[in-house]
Amino acid sequence: MRAAYYEDFQQPLSLQELPEPAPADHGVVIRVGASGLCRSDWHGWMGHDPDIRPPHVPGHEFAGLIAALGKDVRGWRVGERVTVPFVCACGACAQCLSGNHQVCERQTQPGFTHWGSFAEYVAIDHAEVNLVRLPEDLDDVTAASLGCRFATSFRAVVDQARVAAGEWVAVHGCGGVGLSAVMIAQAVGANVVAVDITAEKLALARSLGAVAAVNAAEVDDVVAAVLEITGGGAQVSLDALGSPQTSFNSVANLRRRGRHVQVGLMTGNHRNSAIPMNLVIARELEILGSHGMQAHRYPELLAMIRAGKLRPDRLVGKRISLEESLEALVRMDSFSGTGVTVIDRF
Repeated sequence: MRAAYYEDFQQPLSLQELPEPAPADHGVVIRVGASGLCRSDWHGWMGHDPDIRPPHVPGHEFAGLIAALGKDVRGWRVGERVTVPFVCACGACAQCLSGNHQVCERQTQPGFTHWGSFAEYVAIDHAEVNLVRLPEDLDDVTAASLGCRFATSFRAVVDQARVAAGEWVAVHGCGGVGLSAVMIAQAVGANVVAVDITAEKLALARSLGAVAAVNAAEVDDVVAAVLEITGGGAQVSLDALGSPQTSFNSVANLRRRGRHVQVGLMTGNHRNSAIPMNLVIARELEILGSHGMQAHRYPELLAMIRAGKLRPDRLVGKRISLEESLEALVRMDSFSGTGVTVIDRF
């Protein structure tokens, strides 16, 4: 199979012909129809993820067809169109048995714990727990864009933050995760304030439903700007980027008893960034993490898409070939462009 491949961290990628994977007894092999390009893949290529052992094939947001079934898999057949959460669960640990597959104690992640979807084929274990059947009217590119960003944002907004109609929601960072959060929060009736340093991304956030925008490159105090717009602070705030400044601002711009959700990855020297703990105590703030979404929660997300309440296709900014991904991945630290880039030609 053709795959994008790197021999070591921070080294150039190349196209290689590699052996096709075989399914585990409880797993499947999926022929990839589309694969999202995510900043998490860039973090992996940089060497920020301890699960990756080069040589490696990145990619964790994808959709395609079941190409092969393990002998123990029931309820699925070759040729069905599927996607998977980026956190794949074992189905048997204490967290899985409680329904919290997104924090499975023995989780696997394509593109991290094993070779991923920047390839013609990818293997997924524990298929009966992790596969999500796709409706016929949802194309592979849109389904791949759900991947980690849209699904993670859905869980962050709906399940973790418990956003209610009429609440103010601040979204810090308008990349794929942030724009997804803007769209989802607006769909459930919230008033969204988008924060970014790029006018183009803020304009897109407004077109997706944000009622206000703060350009962090143009204001002296982001927190003060959000407090003024919201009349005293947001009920919910998400750091969708993952930096010390955006995380701090997201907590600090909350009103009393507000909820901060950390969605953006904090890596390297930023793993233990400062939090305004004095405000957490005085205002009785909640600090929550969000790490993917379980396969069994996808039906609600897909129902909102089919009903027209959510339009993830509007987040697809660029479609590229597998060959073009070699350069696109290593340039992801530039934050150029808007929306989600998807590989749709292999």
